[in-house]
Amino acid sequence: MLKLSTAALALPFLAAALAPVAAGAASGSYYRAELASPAPKAKFVARDVVWSCDGTNCVAGRGTSRPLIMCSSLAREAGEVKSFAINGTAIAAEELARCNGK
Repeated sequence: MLKLSTAALALPFLAAALAPVAAGAASGSYYRAELASPAPKAKFVARDVVWSCDGTNCVAGRGTSRPLIMCSSLAREAGEVKSFAINGTAIAAEELARCNGK
Protein backbone atom coordinates (compact mmCIF):
# COMPACT_ATOMS: atom_id res chain seq x y z
CA MET A 1 0.00 0.00 0.00
CA LEU A 2 1.26 3.47 -0.94
CA LYS A 3 1.32 6.09 1.81
CA LEU A 4 1.56 9.78 0.94
CA SER A 5 2.93 12.33 3.31
CA THR A 6 0.95 15.41 4.33
CA ALA A 7 3.33 17.56 2.26
CA ALA A 8 2.72 15.45 -0.84
CA LEU A 9 -1.03 15.75 -0.37
CA ALA A 10 -0.82 19.53 0.11
CA LEU A 11 1.40 20.18 -2.92
CA PRO A 12 -1.39 20.36 -5.57
CA PHE A 13 -3.34 22.81 -3.42
CA LEU A 14 -0.27 24.96 -2.79
CA ALA A 15 0.57 25.05 -6.50
CA ALA A 16 -2.99 26.12 -7.37
CA ALA A 17 -2.92 28.85 -4.73
CA LEU A 18 0.37 30.28 -5.98
CA ALA A 19 -0.47 30.17 -9.70
CA PRO A 20 -2.06 33.67 -9.81
CA VAL A 21 0.94 35.15 -7.97
CA ALA A 22 3.34 33.57 -10.42
CA ALA A 23 1.29 34.77 -13.40
CA GLY A 24 1.29 38.34 -12.08
CA ALA A 25 5.03 38.26 -11.49
CA ALA A 26 5.65 36.88 -14.97
CA SER A 27 3.71 39.68 -16.63
CA GLY A 28 5.96 42.26 -14.95
CA SER A 29 3.27 44.90 -14.90
CA TYR A 30 2.56 45.86 -11.31
CA TYR A 31 3.57 49.43 -12.20
CA ARG A 32 2.49 51.07 -15.46
CA ALA A 33 3.52 54.51 -16.58
CA GLU A 34 3.18 56.80 -19.55
CA LEU A 35 6.03 59.20 -20.14
CA ALA A 36 5.84 62.66 -21.73
CA SER A 37 8.46 61.60 -24.30
CA PRO A 38 9.90 58.23 -25.35
CA ALA A 39 12.14 56.55 -22.79
CA PRO A 40 15.88 56.93 -23.43
CA LYS A 41 16.34 53.13 -23.18
CA ALA A 42 14.03 50.17 -23.74
CA LYS A 43 15.14 48.51 -20.45
CA PHE A 44 16.75 50.02 -17.39
CA VAL A 45 16.84 49.66 -13.61
CA ALA A 46 15.38 52.32 -11.34
CA ARG A 47 14.91 51.76 -7.60
CA ASP A 48 15.78 48.06 -7.87
CA VAL A 49 13.13 47.17 -10.46
CA VAL A 50 13.61 46.57 -14.16
CA TRP A 51 11.52 48.93 -16.28
CA SER A 52 10.63 47.87 -19.82
CA CYS A 53 9.53 50.66 -22.12
CA ASP A 54 8.06 50.76 -25.58
CA GLY A 55 8.14 54.39 -26.63
CA THR A 56 6.32 56.29 -23.90
CA ASN A 57 4.71 53.24 -22.24
CA CYS A 58 6.65 51.59 -19.42
CA VAL A 59 5.97 48.65 -17.10
CA ALA A 60 7.76 47.10 -14.13
CA GLY A 61 7.24 44.39 -11.55
CA ARG A 62 6.51 45.18 -7.93
CA GLY A 63 9.27 46.81 -5.91
CA THR A 64 9.76 47.24 -2.18
CA SER A 65 9.53 51.05 -2.04
CA ARG A 66 6.43 53.21 -1.70
CA PRO A 67 4.69 53.92 -5.05
CA LEU A 68 5.59 57.63 -5.02
CA ILE A 69 9.27 56.75 -4.62
CA MET A 70 8.98 54.26 -7.49
CA CYS A 71 7.38 56.94 -9.66
CA SER A 72 10.02 59.54 -8.74
CA SER A 73 12.85 57.15 -9.54
CA LEU A 74 11.29 56.47 -12.92
CA ALA A 75 11.01 60.22 -13.59
CA ARG A 76 14.70 60.71 -12.71
CA GLU A 77 15.77 57.93 -15.08
CA ALA A 78 13.37 58.42 -17.99
CA GLY A 79 11.90 61.92 -17.81
CA GLU A 80 8.50 63.40 -17.01
CA VAL A 81 5.78 60.91 -16.09
CA LYS A 82 2.32 61.71 -17.51
CA SER A 83 0.50 58.87 -15.72
CA PHE A 84 1.45 56.25 -13.16
CA ALA A 85 -0.64 53.27 -12.01
CA ILE A 86 -0.06 50.76 -9.26
CA ASN A 87 -1.67 47.38 -9.86
CA GLY A 88 -4.24 49.02 -12.16
CA THR A 89 -5.01 52.05 -9.96
CA ALA A 90 -3.79 55.45 -11.18
CA ILE A 91 -2.24 57.86 -8.72
CA ALA A 92 -3.90 61.23 -8.07
CA ALA A 93 -2.82 64.38 -9.93
CA GLU A 94 -1.19 65.82 -6.78
CA GLU A 95 0.92 62.68 -6.34
CA LEU A 96 1.87 62.77 -10.01
CA ALA A 97 3.07 66.37 -9.61
CA ARG A 98 5.18 65.29 -6.60
CA CYS A 99 6.49 62.35 -8.62
CA ASN A 100 7.79 64.78 -11.23
CA GLY A 101 9.24 67.12 -8.59
CA LYS A 102 6.75 69.92 -9.17
